[in-house]
Amino acid sequence: MTDPRLISIEAFDYPLPDGLIARHPLAVRDTCRLLVRHGDGSLEERVFADIAQLLSSDDMLVMNNTKVINARLRFRKGGDDQGARIEVFCLEPVAPADYERSFASRIGCSWRCFVGNSKKWKEGSVTMNVDVAGEGTVVLTARRLRHEGASSVIGFEWDNDSVTFSQIIEAAGELPIPPYLNRDTEESDLTDYQTVYSRIQGSVAAPTAGLHFTPALFESLRQRGVELRELTLHVGAGTFQPVKSETIGGHPMHSEFISVGIGLIEELARTDRRVVAVGTTSVRTLESLYWLGVRASRGESLDELPQWYSYDGHPTAMSRKEAMGCLLDRLRKDGSDVLTADTRIIIAPGYRYRVVEAMVTNFHQPKSTLLLLVSAFTGGDWRRMYDLAMEREFRFLSYGDACLLL
Repeated sequence: MTDPRLISIEAFDYPLPDGLIARHPLAVRDTCRLLVRHGDGSLEERVFADIAQLLSSDDMLVMNNTKVINARLRFRKGGDDQGARIEVFCLEPVAPADYERSFASRIGCSWRCFVGNSKKWKEGSVTMNVDVAGEGTVVLTARRLRHEGASSVIGFEWDNDSVTFSQIIEAAGELPIPPYLNRDTEESDLTDYQTVYSRIQGSVAAPTAGLHFTPALFESLRQRGVELRELTLHVGAGTFQPVKSETIGGHPMHSEFISVGIGLIEELARTDRRVVAVGTTSVRTLESLYWLGVRASRGESLDELPQWYSYDGHPTAMSRKEAMGCLLDRLRKDGSDVLTADTRIIIAPGYRYRVVEAMVTNFHQPKSTLLLLVSAFTGGDWRRMYDLAMEREFRFLSYGDACLLL
């Protein structure tokens, strides 16, 4: 097998016409088109709501319940309308590093952020007045604490200790939509760019395969006998970064926070149900669980899963159930009922899936790590699917149509 680090990213380029990029979603979520790739490689066009007939009573559908935050904060230098605009884009919490504690903070917190127009903010602080419902006007202050590569650690403070950081960004921030939409965030995006089951704050991008589901469709799936389960991966801005190196090995995979309750891990350790992942974020989390189980079996740290861990001299015949069992043993020993970790895992051609047996996903950007993931699952058959989708004018990217890969 070719070392995936040597694979040329040019092999994953394709000409995506601008007219096929969906700028807005359909009015009814589950009426989008669905391209089904069956296990024998045959392709079929359906409507997304048909997924209730395409899945069976032996399936477990696993979804990412993350919620997109209002991550974009727009300050003015000097605090007035005439000052230079400084954009602070919140990526992940630093202190407290835990998402829940950071959002609940009433004193202050710091986040790793991208800073727009950074040259205009070399020192000092920037402020803005924030109207928080029920609390009046709160003054939010941001200070750059240090640079970290392309990002900065920004310290936030505010002058009302009865207000949480969650309330601050809800009132002051702007929901970030994907840059390739080439438009400003609209009022409709506040609803459209969240799944109907989103509830755990932390993402800067939506797990877009989940945008197609509706409460009525979930009810159809339950009646079908499909088990519905949730996990959490907070999607980072790195999900939009194309691979710019000539080979995959030169691409530094971004880290994302995952959180999985012990109940789901217990179920994965005992069930024979087919595991169907909704979106590449659920895929990444579920496959990370397997390799964290391998790390647990070897007494290694579970804090982070390195990018190339599954390729770097770690061949294993361990089954999914065995890996989950090792993970459970470690969690029980530590007295924890939730696994939290940062994952940098990259899933590229040559990767053997250990947990996920089917997936729902959208159509992805050229030269993206998400396209690599799809190629790995389909044995390199992605181009035939994408050629057909473009020929039939499917809608691409975040607000576009979907695939079901069986």
